[in-house]
Amino acid sequence: MSFVLIHGATLGAACWDRLIPLLDGDALAVDLPGRGKRAGTDVRTVTLDDCAKAVAADVLERDLTDIVLVGHSFGGVTVPRVMALLPERIRHVVLLSAVVPEDRTRVLDQIDPDVRTAVEAGITGGVYSVGVEAARTMLCNDADEDQTAFILGGLVDDAAALLTEPVDLAGYELPIPRTYVHLTNDQCYPPELQARSSERIGAHVVTLHAGHMASVTIPGQVAALLNDLNRAGSRP
Repeated sequence: MSFVLIHGATLGAACWDRLIPLLDGDALAVDLPGRGKRAGTDVRTVTLDDCAKAVAADVLERDLTDIVLVGHSFGGVTVPRVMALLPERIRHVVLLSAVVPEDRTRVLDQIDPDVRTAVEAGITGGVYSVGVEAARTMLCNDADEDQTAFILGGLVDDAAALLTEPVDLAGYELPIPRTYVHLTNDQCYPPELQARSSERIGAHVVTLHAGHMASVTIPGQVAALLNDLNRAGSRP
């Protein structure tokens, strides 16, 4: 049994560092192209397919099977592409306040209008950058001082393609169980948009009372949920 963790935009695999020690089983946090161990990749060239292939490459390198695949935030658009690449290795999919636009639309078409304005302002020359104060508002509303420093310290520039390239949701046609975790205090991806995403993919819904970075602010509760799903092997 294994956990594979896909981060959201402007973050890297290190954003899961406070969650991983609490998980029961092998855990792989993937760096999508342009950060962490893949920092040598120019983010201006990165596509959604590149992101999915990076996840698949790490999974195959470790030869992981019986996977609980977890996607957070904008990582939700990478998840179905990974499902399509590795269907026989994935046992359950968990979407943690993950963005799931309508098929063949863009992430920018799905997010809150106020957040969209801030995001579009951060896109220049194929690169998406989030300012510290914008990130503090969107990501840290329920974080204490230490948690806020951890979140803001992990910010990186990202690929604009993750937000502007049409998504491919074909992977969700596969008969792989999926759970969507609604975060009630999320100021980055509000609950009403989370509800649309979970309905769009027919997911079982679990609710946690936290902001967008629940894996940092309430890692024990997120880990308990993931560990329960891992043990159950199916929907709770």
